[in-house]
Amino acid sequence: MFSKEIQPQNFPERVVWYAMTWTYFFYLLGATYIVGSVVAWILFAYLLLKLWLQDESTPESEKIIIPWITWVWIIGMLMMEVALIMGHLDYNLPTSQIIKSSIGWGKGWALIALYPLAGCLNIRPQIVYRAACIICFHTLVISPLLIAAPLLHLPQTLYVSPLKAVGAGLGPIFFDVSLYAVDFDGQIRQRLFTPWGPALGFVANIYFTLSVQEQDKKWRWYGIIGAIYLSQICKSRLAQVCILSTPIFIFVLSRLIRPYILILMGFASVVSGILAINIMNGISAFWTSFKAQRAASSRVRGALKEIAFYRAQTEAPIWGHGVLQMGPHVVEFMPIGSHHTWAGLAFVKGMVGFYSLAIPMVLGFLFLLVKAQKSQDAATGLAILFILFLYTFGENLEILAYLYWPGLIVMGIGFSKDRTTAKQKV
Repeated sequence: MFSKEIQPQNFPERVVWYAMTWTYFFYLLGATYIVGSVVAWILFAYLLLKLWLQDESTPESEKIIIPWITWVWIIGMLMMEVALIMGHLDYNLPTSQIIKSSIGWGKGWALIALYPLAGCLNIRPQIVYRAACIICFHTLVISPLLIAAPLLHLPQTLYVSPLKAVGAGLGPIFFDVSLYAVDFDGQIRQRLFTPWGPALGFVANIYFTLSVQEQDKKWRWYGIIGAIYLSQICKSRLAQVCILSTPIFIFVLSRLIRPYILILMGFASVVSGILAINIMNGISAFWTSFKAQRAASSRVRGALKEIAFYRAQTEAPIWGHGVLQMGPHVVEFMPIGSHHTWAGLAFVKGMVGFYSLAIPMVLGFLFLLVKAQKSQDAATGLAILFILFLYTFGENLEILAYLYWPGLIVMGIGFSKDRTTAKQKV
C-alpha cells in the first residue's frame, strides 16, 4: 500500500507522514484531536532545536529561513492571545478562565501559525500529497461499511474514547467513533474523524487540492475520487461549491501573466458587462436555491452572525467578550459567533482579533498570488488559502485547525523558498 518511491527521509517528514497516514487508526482511538494539536508543537520544538544548532557551517539546504510573510502569520496569531487576555480582563473573568482559554488558543489559533512555520523545515510537499491520497484511499476501502451502517440500523456512535478526559472542556463529539449521523432534518450524513459533517467537507477540499498535485497517476486518482466521495457523503453545500470553484479560480489566478488568460479575462469582462443583469439574476437565484436546500440551517447561521456582529459593535468592539456565550432559543442555543469565523472573532476577540486574521490573509494572498505565477508550491498554497477564506464564512477556523493542518504546512512551504522545479503551464 505504501509506495517505495515516496518515504519520509527525516524526522519532520516522519512525524507528518505517520500523523497523516494513521488518521483512521487515531480515529479509532479517539485521538485525532490530540494528534493534530500535538504535532504542531513537536515540529515547533524541532524547528527551535534546528535554529539553536544552526551556524555558518550548516549546509544551505539544511538552514532554517523564516520568510517575512510567515512572521506576519505568527504575529497575527500572537495578537489573538493578546486579544483573548484583554477580553477576559475587560469582563473581570477569573485567572483560571484565562489559563483555560489560553490552552484553547494553543490548540487552535496557535496551530494556524505553527503549521505554516513548519513549512520552513525540510519537508517535501510530495510527502504531504501522497499521505493525503492514502487517507482518501482508506476512505474508499471502508466506504461499504459507511453505506451499510445506516441501512442495517447500526448505532450512530460506537463509543466515546476515554481520551475525552484530556479534552479540556471539549464535548465528546471530538473523541467519539461515529459510523454516521442523522441531521435535524432527517438526512443521513457522514462526519468520520471530524466533529460534524461540514468539517468533513472542509477536510475533503484540502485533501482534493493536495491529491491533485500527486505525481503518481494511480495514487492521484485514489486521492481525487476519495476526496470527492468525502465531499458528497458529508452533505455540505459549501463543500460541493468549494470543490468545484477552487480549481477554476486557482487555474486563472496562478496564470495571470499568461497572454491567453489575459485575453480570456478581457473577453469575459466584455461578455459579463453585456450580460450583467442576467448574470446578477442568475447569482441571486443560485443563492436563494443554495439557502433553501437547508433553510433551517441557513436561518440559524444568519441569526448567529447578526447577533455576534451587533453585540460586538455595541458591547465590546475593541477586545471582544473574551469567551463564547450561548445564544437564545432563536439560534437553537448555539454559541454566538459559531459557524462563522469573522463573526466569532468580532464577538470573542473584537476588532483586534478580526484584523489579526484579516491582515495575514490579505498579505498571504498577495504574496502567493505573485509567487504562484512561477512556483507550483505557491500555487498549491494559494489554493489552500482560498479554501480557508471560503470556509471562514461557514466554520470557525481555529477549532478545526487540528484537522486541516496538512494544508497549512503546504501553505507554509509555499511561503518558503522553492523546493520544486518551476511549474509548466499550458
